[in-house]
This record gives sequence, C-alpha cells and structure tokens, in this order.
Amino acid sequence: MSTTQIDRTVHSERLPLLPLIALFTAGLITTLTEALPAGVLPRMSTALGVPESVAGQTVTIYAIGTLLTAIPVSLATASWPRRHLLLTALAGFVAANLVTAVSLDFTVTMVARFLAGASSGVVWSLLGGYASRLVAPGLRGRAMAFAMAGTPVALSLGVPVGAYLGKVVGWQLTFGLVSALTGLLIAWTAWSLPNFPGRPASDRIPLRRILKLNGLRTVLAVTGAFVLAHTILYTYIAPILAEAGLQEHLQWVLLVFGVASIVSIWLTGALIDRHHRRLVVLSTSLFAASAAVLAVAASAPLAAYLAVAAWGLAFGGAATLLQSALMRAAGEHADVAQSSMVTTWNLGIGLGGLVGGVLLAGFGSGSLMVAAVALLVPAVVTVVLARTHAFPAR
Repeated sequence: MSTTQIDRTVHSERLPLLPLIALFTAGLITTLTEALPAGVLPRMSTALGVPESVAGQTVTIYAIGTLLTAIPVSLATASWPRRHLLLTALAGFVAANLVTAVSLDFTVTMVARFLAGASSGVVWSLLGGYASRLVAPGLRGRAMAFAMAGTPVALSLGVPVGAYLGKVVGWQLTFGLVSALTGLLIAWTAWSLPNFPGRPASDRIPLRRILKLNGLRTVLAVTGAFVLAHTILYTYIAPILAEAGLQEHLQWVLLVFGVASIVSIWLTGALIDRHHRRLVVLSTSLFAASAAVLAVAASAPLAAYLAVAAWGLAFGGAATLLQSALMRAAGEHADVAQSSMVTTWNLGIGLGGLVGGVLLAGFGSGSLMVAAVALLVPAVVTVVLARTHAFPAR
C-alpha cells in the first residue's frame, strides 16, 4: 500500500456504519473475552480444580497483561499503520481464546489470559482515536459512542448468553465460539477499515510530559476509582447474589445490567457533545447510589434489580465519557495519552479481581459493596469540583 493511501484521512459528514461496526465488534470481543469468566465462574473453577476466588484471577491476569503491555506496546508501535496494528491484536485474541477453550490446566489458562490482556490493550488504545478520525469533528462524540457500544452489548448479551452456553455446551466451547467470531471480525476489519497512519517519531513527546497536562491526572484518578468499584462488584456478582439468596437470578441480573448499559450508551451518544460534564456527574453519582442500595437491600429482588439497572445506566457510557475527557485534556497528544487510560482502566480491573477475591474470602460478599461505595463517593466529589480542566462545563 502506498504512503498516499495510508495517509488518507476520512472526514465523513455522517456516521460510516461499515467501519464503525468493525470497531464496535472489536470492543465487544475485547469486553466479552475479559468478562466471560464472570458468567461461567462456577463451572470454570470446577473444571480447572481451583476455588471460585482463585478462578476469578483469570480476570486479574487479563488486566495485568494489559497493564504491563499497553504503554510499551503503544510507544513501540506508534508509527505502525493503525489497521495493521488492530489486525495483529485481533489475531492475539484468536490464539488466546483457542488455548483457553482446550486447556484444563490453570497455569496454561492464565498464560492465555495474559496474552488476551495484552491484545486488549492494543485494541482499547485504538478504538477512540480510530472512530474520531472516521468522521467530521461535529460527529466525533457519536462515532466514539458507537465504537464503544461493544462494551455494554457484550455485557448485556454476550456474558449472559455465555453463562447460558456454559450450562448447555460447556464453558470451553463458549471460549471457542468467541475465537471463531474473532476470526470473522479479522476479515471484516481488513475489508472495511481505512489504514490510517501512525504518528511520526518526530511528532511525539514523552508520556511523562503528557501526564502533566492540566486535568489529565484527575481524569485518570476518577477512571481508576470507577473501574475498580465496577470490577469488584461485577467479577463476583455470582457469589454476591448467592449470599443474598438470588443465585437463580444471575442470568437475568446480568441481562438487566447490560440492557441498561445499552440505553446508557445511546443516551451518551445523543447528549455527550452538549452535556458532557453533567453526564459524568450523573454517571458517578448513580453508580455510588446503586452500590449503596446493594449494600443494604441486596436480598430484596426488586431493590436488587433496580440497583443493577441504575448501575448499568451509570456504566454504559462511562468509557466514552471518560475517554472523551482524557482526549480533550490531552489535546494533540491524545493518541499517546490513550495508553495511560488503558493502563489505568486495566489497573482498576486487575486490582478489582484481586481485592474482590481477598474481600470475598475474608469478609464475605457484603464487604464488596462497602468497598465500592468507599471508592465512588470520593470520585463523585472529585468530578463535582473539577470544573476547570478535567470535566469543564461547556
């Protein structure tokens, strides 16, 4: 491919659905691979011969893979054509999920999950920037929301369906089906996405200088607290419901969460360009309130469903809202700054799986909700106060 072809930048005046569907599906694969153990955790732990609190560390190692590789891989591949890099990451998912599908050894499974996490870091560092380069400036918020919608769809449909398939055909075949879906996505991506260039080495500045930009560290701090609280609850939602006497409701609770997340991502796409700050305040506040309700009334089915629905509304658009805030704070250095967002996000995931497992084993499921509230209340206060740089008013 010639340099002219690679450097061509698309500025569509309407949403280009075919390439955005590819990005949407890449995000779906990433989130589905990450969260699938939450839906099949009991059967997965039995097959691998480890307790549920240990099997939950398949989520942790996934996040560690992303955490350790996102920044160095982003810097090392900054000059790569973007489509080439995305295809390489998707191939990593194919390999990792195939190994997980055939492995009954916990160590081998953990290695495969680490590889999947490394691939995830690449995908997440590409999605926002790729989507924004496909459209004119006035549509960037909507394009990003479309691309990021793969996350709530994976949580609303993919993980509950995965939990169901785990019962019917086994958790290993479920991972194999995800690998097959990724293979189809590779063909779609190669056909539909333009191959945008990377950033020339002469235009890049060290990440440590980017992190000093006004507001950027505040956005990262809020992101870390939000994701840590979410992962503590979501990874161990099965034992939380079991202790509340609602273990038979797992699939339906996950479905309610995901449907609410889809509604959230739609609302975010419609409102983000005019009400970004208000949406961030609402998202963090709603999540804190839902965690508090779960802490005191999880055994009441109606209260639990309402709290989970509010949690889904808070979570669905969060990735788009926080990533948009980061890109705004980073300005022209947004591409490099994205690796710090990916690292922070997955640090929250990794610590969530680890901290949640320790709390569950030592203090029971009630401690998980208390920890989430303790994380989210300071995040809400930070967002409310950060009016100048991190989450400015329009």
